[in-house]
Order: sequence, then structure tokens, then C-alpha cells
Amino acid sequence: MGNLLYIIAVILIIGWLVGFIGYSAGGLIHVLLVIAVIAILLQVIQGKKIF
Repeated sequence: MGNLLYIIAVILIIGWLVGFIGYSAGGLIHVLLVIAVIAILLQVIQGKKIF
């Protein structure tokens, strides 16, 4: 389950970068980025390996 969260987080961060550089998708892509960062922080706080 933890690996799935990291895969989703990486996909969301890549999607945010593409949206930020190439296309303005409004606030949705930034909300997805915040969710990805929160997922990574929760894993770090719980003491699990990131990668």
C-alpha cells in the first residue's frame, strides 16, 4: 500500500510540473500536488522508507 502511495505521489508531481510549465489547468493540479506532498509527509512521519 505504501508503494502505491509513492507511485501516485510521483505521478501527481510530474503531472503538476507538466501543468505548471506547459498548460494552466487551474487550481486542480495544485490541489493534487498538495495531496501528493501530504502523502509523502505521512509516510516519513510514520517512519517508513520513501523509496
